[in-house]
Amino acid sequence: MTSPQDLQLIGDVVAIRWHDGSETYHRMDRLRSLSPSAETSGERDLFGKEIGSNERGRDFTGVTVTSWSLVGNYAVQFRFSDGHNTGLYSFEYLREIAD
Repeated sequence: MTSPQDLQLIGDVVAIRWHDGSETYHRMDRLRSLSPSAETSGERDLFGKEIGSNERGRDFTGVTVTSWSLVGNYAVQFRFSDGHNTGLYSFEYLREIAD
């Protein structure tokens, strides 16, 4: 998987230039609504029953990315203006959900 070469916060967009030369763009409020964290999307117990919050698809208009950090060689962790910071966005996932 190609890793980010550059990541910039521009207005309400996260712009990523990848090492393969491609670029992807993500609206910050959409990134927040698609967070892969258990807090946002819930999680399944041993029996497959979904537990926890299910915020996926909720309106996060106005929520912005305040900072970010790379996690190993596979993901980005964003910190959002609403305090959310538990989602790890794999490089593959970021490419899947690009605008």
